[in-house]
Amino acid sequence: MPDGESSSATSSAELEPHLSVAEYLLQNLSLSEVKDHDDQAVKKDPKKIARRYQLELCKKALEENIIVYLGTGCGKTHIAVLLMHAMGHLIRKPQKNICIFLAPTVALVHQQGKVIEDSTDFKVGIFCGSSKRLKRHHDWEQEIGQHEVLVMTPQILLHNLSHCFIRMDMISLLIFDECHHAQVKSNHPYAEIMKVFYKNNSKSVPRIFGMTASPVVGKGASSEANLSKSINSLEQILDAKVYTVEDRELQSFVTNATISVYHYSSVANGTDSLYTTYHADLDLIKYQCIASLGRNVEDHQKRMNTKKLLNRIHENVVFCLRNLGIWGGLQASHILLRGDRSERHELVEAEGNSSDDSVCDKYLSQAAELFNSHLKGDGVSDLSSMEIMREPFFSSKLLCLVQILSSFRLAIKMQQNPKCIIFVNRIVTARSLSYILKKLKLLTQWRSDFLVGVHAGLKSMSRKTMNIIVEKFRSGELNLLVATKVGEEGLDIQTCCLVIRFDLPETVASFIQSRGRARMPQSEYAFLVDSDNKKDLDLIDGFEKDECRMNMEIADRTSTETYIIPEERIFRVDSSGASVSSGYSISLLHQYCSKLPHDEYFDPKPSFYYFDEKDGIVCHIIFPSNAPIHLIVSSPQLSMEASKKDACLKAIQELYEIGSLSDCLLPKQETTEPEEKDSSPSNTDGCEEDNSRGELHQMLVPSPFRKSWINEEKIVHLNSYYIKFCPSPEDRVYKKFGLFIMTCLPAEAEKLELDLHLAHGRSVMTSFVPFGVVEFDKDEIKMAERFQEMFLKIILDRSEFVSDLVTLGKGAESHNGSSTFYLMLPVVLQEYENIMTVDWKTVRRCLCSPIFKPPPDAVYQKPYPSDSSLQLANGKRSIRDVENSLVYAKHKKLFYFVTNVNHEKNGLSPSKDSGTSSYADDLLEKFSIHLKHPEQRLLHAKPVFNLHNLLHNRKYEDTEPQELEEFFVDLPPELCELKVVGFSKDMGSSISLLPSVMHRLGNLLVAIELKQMLSRFFPEAAEINSHTILEALTTEKCQERFSLERLEVLGDAFLKFAVARHFFLTCDSLHEGDLTARRSNVVNNSNLYKLALKRNLQVYIRDQAFDPCQFYAFGRPCPIVCNNETEESIHSCLNSVKEQGSSTEIQCNKNHHWVYRKTIADAVEALVGAFIVDSGFKAAIAFLTWLGIQVSFEASQLINVCRGSVGYVPLSADVNILSLEDKLGYHFIHKGLLLQAFVHPSYNKHGGGCYQARLLYC
Repeated sequence: MPDGESSSATSSAELEPHLSVAEYLLQNLSLSEVKDHDDQAVKKDPKKIARRYQLELCKKALEENIIVYLGTGCGKTHIAVLLMHAMGHLIRKPQKNICIFLAPTVALVHQQGKVIEDSTDFKVGIFCGSSKRLKRHHDWEQEIGQHEVLVMTPQILLHNLSHCFIRMDMISLLIFDECHHAQVKSNHPYAEIMKVFYKNNSKSVPRIFGMTASPVVGKGASSEANLSKSINSLEQILDAKVYTVEDRELQSFVTNATISVYHYSSVANGTDSLYTTYHADLDLIKYQCIASLGRNVEDHQKRMNTKKLLNRIHENVVFCLRNLGIWGGLQASHILLRGDRSERHELVEAEGNSSDDSVCDKYLSQAAELFNSHLKGDGVSDLSSMEIMREPFFSSKLLCLVQILSSFRLAIKMQQNPKCIIFVNRIVTARSLSYILKKLKLLTQWRSDFLVGVHAGLKSMSRKTMNIIVEKFRSGELNLLVATKVGEEGLDIQTCCLVIRFDLPETVASFIQSRGRARMPQSEYAFLVDSDNKKDLDLIDGFEKDECRMNMEIADRTSTETYIIPEERIFRVDSSGASVSSGYSISLLHQYCSKLPHDEYFDPKPSFYYFDEKDGIVCHIIFPSNAPIHLIVSSPQLSMEASKKDACLKAIQELYEIGSLSDCLLPKQETTEPEEKDSSPSNTDGCEEDNSRGELHQMLVPSPFRKSWINEEKIVHLNSYYIKFCPSPEDRVYKKFGLFIMTCLPAEAEKLELDLHLAHGRSVMTSFVPFGVVEFDKDEIKMAERFQEMFLKIILDRSEFVSDLVTLGKGAESHNGSSTFYLMLPVVLQEYENIMTVDWKTVRRCLCSPIFKPPPDAVYQKPYPSDSSLQLANGKRSIRDVENSLVYAKHKKLFYFVTNVNHEKNGLSPSKDSGTSSYADDLLEKFSIHLKHPEQRLLHAKPVFNLHNLLHNRKYEDTEPQELEEFFVDLPPELCELKVVGFSKDMGSSISLLPSVMHRLGNLLVAIELKQMLSRFFPEAAEINSHTILEALTTEKCQERFSLERLEVLGDAFLKFAVARHFFLTCDSLHEGDLTARRSNVVNNSNLYKLALKRNLQVYIRDQAFDPCQFYAFGRPCPIVCNNETEESIHSCLNSVKEQGSSTEIQCNKNHHWVYRKTIADAVEALVGAFIVDSGFKAAIAFLTWLGIQVSFEASQLINVCRGSVGYVPLSADVNILSLEDKLGYHFIHKGLLLQAFVHPSYNKHGGGCYQARLLYC
């Protein structure tokens, strides 16, 4: 069975028993008909356009690992596509294996990804530097689950293999584009991937497929001595064999460009001496600038970096002067002068960034002035002048180029939009040359621009800009590109008829690849060669001979000799499988240091110092001052590079051992889970998108409300409380009511005082007065239950009373669905005797109303005397029964409290609304009703109220409470139906307050219950006030005149401080970045939410404004029954209500409500604040410990920090401590702590670490 194929992979194909997978594929892969062996229908078939040699090479690739060596334009990528198609059964979903296509540059990744998408129906994912950052194992699992072919840069695969996000056994097919980079002696990611992670003796290894236009790369690799060794080593490292196709097979598909050599002379016309003079002048300017460094730049390292940069700038200006002429030198000076620091470094390919820009600016300004003075002196200041077309303004090399381009003007007119690419070796040359060509009037037919790599650091050359330029070139809007080597290697630039090597290629690979851009018939590959330079003349012939020798070596091997592959040392974490080689450890160490805290004055980087000792070269790594370790020393090695690798690998191992790297060998900041997000703008912690939705949680019903009397046999004993109403102003009469409950209320609940806010600034202060235990017999408890059911229906569901008959007490039906058990009944208070009894007279009178089924002892007195009775819509009733009762006016469809009979008015009296017509006339006009008894006296009545939430603030600071006159109407008795006898207005006024009172009482009982539960775990909880806990549990949405926000701010601050102090003292080796990450992991909303759920704190949170319409008490059970069958539909209904932005939710019988995760986290912080306010820091710490957040520390740890600060005392010579202490108003016992606060990470002369940022963190 071939490598990369598992036995399970063949299950999707119907194979004959004697055939292997490879044999089956080979038999079915033909030109005429290729049958898809996978059950899934394939829409795109790359075999239909395949050439014969492509199919043959694909067959060979199915048999073994191969490297395809073909010239540019021969269709290597299509062979890779054919191979993917043939191995599709191994990578198509639901298979878990994947194909990975590697390309060395971002441009190639996008280009090849698009080719694969266009040629196949695979699910293709593209990953490169500009892609979204995938930092976690879960992120890559998702990507692998979604895609079948992953196209990426090798750096990304090396990163994922090293940190075990992707394993080699998951890859069925691994393709290397431009695979010649996999050199034994290089640190290229291609080589690292194969040397470290590919084991050909493993059970499951991927099929390897390489593509190249030149199997050797680098100077000297194609020489006769090294050629066979280079090719053999490439085969060895890729575990593959190089295959190619004979030229005669390619001739019908690929056009070879004609090589032309154009000669110029660098010493003609005596200009060489002139350039030498300019060179000398530039040297003088450079030396003057270097001399000024000693006076102006004190830092030695900065002085050395500036000197190196200045030399590089000088070299580039001189190079442009000699290759382009004075105008080239001038343009190079201007370009370098205009660029910022990073752009200038990239333009001249310099390293380091700590340099004095002013010195470099001075050099470039003087160089530009030197060139300008010569141009102005000769009267040539504009490129449009024809005088410019001579030396020394233009070099002989540039003049030769202009002549070639001019001679192609006729070709431009004759051909269909021909194109030209000019290759140069330097970025600054590309920019300068492009500018000159664009300005020359002689070349107006050429529309030019420059193309350099995105990595070049130019602000003008972003990935988007590069793509735009390439697209313009492809479309014909541009027909001339001045390009660096970015245009050589595989980049899909439209074929052109002319390729010019302004600078000669440095390797045979560059020679072959740049030639491949000239693919059109009769195209030309031109070289500009200095006729006075024999080395340049021989170079072209050398490249052609090397290419011929390479082809012969591939066809007929002369040697099996290879380079020795150096053994890579590897550090592996067994728990995760992550492994880092000594080569990769260098970049990983730089990555770690870059994650250390930094600012505009401090860029943390490791410094490397090399010492030649007796046993070899030793590398010392000096870490930034805020790193947890400060020095790593390598073991002696044979070379500087080997010692650097050894030291970096040691550093990675030590960083892992002290906890600065995760099990995946990544900086801890990289693996920190992102905190969850809420849609609220006040959430500054940052968080996840799924937390913008609410989660369903059950809301706790307080235990005193849950104890039922239903199962009591004869006598029921209920604790009684008088509900005292004190209105302000006293403009209403309130019927006395009492609360009756099985359980005695806690002391804090008995002391509850509640200010209910009415309209117009009016209020009612409500309190509870305990009156001991009251006995109810079976009949009394049944009567009390029905009375409560009756008034709850009247105030909340009064539409039931429109009918002539209302049934109360439908057996168990009335209480089975109830989750609360308490009764609110009218009472008679005998204050002097301190006795409270139920007003049974009122209760019986109401329940004996004709709308209910009469009790057995009810007796109706008939007939009524005419002078003491009234004719109502539902019969004649006595005036006594009608007054202080509830009636229904059918013509107005409203219920009214009748207070009395108005003896001064009847139906013939003038109407209050009109003032002239009578009540009878108004009724006739408005409702077409004829009064049959207009002489009857009218009923004085008040409309029945609608319930309101009286808990939110309806008072304003600048307004005084005002008496509100009640609204009354006069109604003809014959239009009113008597509903409930004795249900008076003052009773209705009291009942309108009860739902708000009981809602607040219930919330307070929940807070008390939480307090009691916490007190069982830590005694400090007993000291906190339950009202403070209730505030911490109540969100702003409840609109109850207090919320958790104030306590949340305090709790959040203390939580961060306590956790920061804990980590500061217990993790003394971690820098502030790691400390911040650890603190964030503890205090973020996600963690607080999870801890709260473990402790079941979410059931105590109150997050909904009280809606009186959803007040469910005994006698009014919740109609929405939530069980296993109905749960999903109810919850989705609740969710839709939430999404529509409704302020309240539909309540189910299980008291579910939607709560944001952040709200739960906020409640935790508010509880911390509550303990601080009422019980102090000790109680807050006890609560955090109970919750699962460790904030404690040992006294010895604090002492160690103070003692450790002694090392900073010598710095007191540079800092006036006494003056500082005077300004701060505090005198430090440990002066070193104060000094630490003033030591910036960039200061490293004291020889220790930097603790300023750690103190700042704390």
